[in-house]
Amino acid sequence: MGPTHVNRRDVLKRTAAAGLLAVPGVGALSSCASGGGSGEKAEKGTKSDKNPLAVKEDAALSVYIFNGGYGDKYAQFVTDMYQKHYPKSKAGQKSTEKIATQLQPKIVRGNPSADVINNSGADQMNISKLVHNKQVADFSELLDAPSWDDPKVKVRDTLSPAMQPMGAFGTKGCYQLNIAMTAYGNWYSDRMLKETLEVEYPKTWDQMIEVCKKAKAKGIHGWSYPGGHPRYMLFSMYGMFAQAGGRPVLDAMDYLEPNAWKHDAVKSVFEAFEELVAKKYVLTGFDGTEAHTEMQTAWTKGKCVFVPNGSWVENEAKDTTPKGFEMRVGATPSLGKSDVMPFGTLYAPPGEPFIVPAKAANLQGGLEWMRMMYSKEAAKNFFKEVGSIPAVTGAIEGVQLPPGTDSAQKAITAAGDNIVIPFFKEWYGELFTEDFNAVMGKFMMGDMSTKEALDTMQKAADRVAKDPDVTKIKKA
Repeated sequence: MGPTHVNRRDVLKRTAAAGLLAVPGVGALSSCASGGGSGEKAEKGTKSDKNPLAVKEDAALSVYIFNGGYGDKYAQFVTDMYQKHYPKSKAGQKSTEKIATQLQPKIVRGNPSADVINNSGADQMNISKLVHNKQVADFSELLDAPSWDDPKVKVRDTLSPAMQPMGAFGTKGCYQLNIAMTAYGNWYSDRMLKETLEVEYPKTWDQMIEVCKKAKAKGIHGWSYPGGHPRYMLFSMYGMFAQAGGRPVLDAMDYLEPNAWKHDAVKSVFEAFEELVAKKYVLTGFDGTEAHTEMQTAWTKGKCVFVPNGSWVENEAKDTTPKGFEMRVGATPSLGKSDVMPFGTLYAPPGEPFIVPAKAANLQGGLEWMRMMYSKEAAKNFFKEVGSIPAVTGAIEGVQLPPGTDSAQKAITAAGDNIVIPFFKEWYGELFTEDFNAVMGKFMMGDMSTKEALDTMQKAADRVAKDPDVTKIKKA
């Protein structure tokens, strides 16, 4: 599969111009039918205005959803829509935290057990490898199909402009689509800042250190992170990389350029966080398999001020979040006057990815399920169930938003043209989830200096760049 070109600036300009969604200011298990497990492809049905993807109406459909922060009820709503629209089918849904463990072996053997997969979580499949091995379906047919709500509008024209480039992986097609818009950054309790610490959200790193110092005096840690998934710390660093050095810093990371991770801007950001570690402002110890939820519980109980996270956290932590917590997300603070991009620069990509296996038994049904997922009805239900911003344009206009989602929307709006999306974590997944995860763990424990961390990360990136078995995506 030859590499094609992705122009980040064009993607982000289109995203910003579209208002990132035109939403207000900006997002039960059933038995699993045989669906993808039959080993035989369902025949296509008859194409019509009501069935533009030519779904065989009596073919079984199997859906697998990652059982994480968003749960699976939002997806069951779509599965129920499918069953109602195709009453002769047997549409079933299962959820699991072990997506790769349970599903990838069958995909590799050419006999997938699912027709739609929510490929998310710590055990998600390496999407770049799936695309390279031609094991996932191209969504172009779906994107060019009439949207569920308006047959005069294509599905692709109802979605955030950033969706399709993120799913291209160096091809002319689109092999992954997302359901949510995710704001990453520093999550905190507005009540803690204003009432407990009597401070405003820090816009500079000097202010951040002062907030952490004040918190420590009250027996509260300034920061925490999930020890089992220390790569979360990068969620709070990406925006700072861009602020300190501009978009070219992230471009260099994406395209595996030599010394990308040794750039002065990257070094300055790591040194800033190294100061947090050195002054013992970081609450550690969350190293188990449920580390992210354990850490979040400590946070909602007031044991720390800031955590690196994405906008799914409001739903994931809702059971432990006390009334009046007033969850917020803040953009990463500026390091100083030499910053290239302003405070408010935000890492805000589409999130929660979906794929359809190339050899799914009911491939057309899988595409149709996705078409339903991008209906305004399903998008509104997604917001109702999980409180996150859906990727369907205008789906939740006029809806009252919970505190975290409202702050995410406002952060996205405030960022405007300064939305940044590093693609390397999608293009070279194992680099992010394995190599960088290990480095960030040692770094945040104080067992690795800034220089050692960046040297190790650069060596890992160089290894991937030189690996002939890894398909590279080249810069335009």
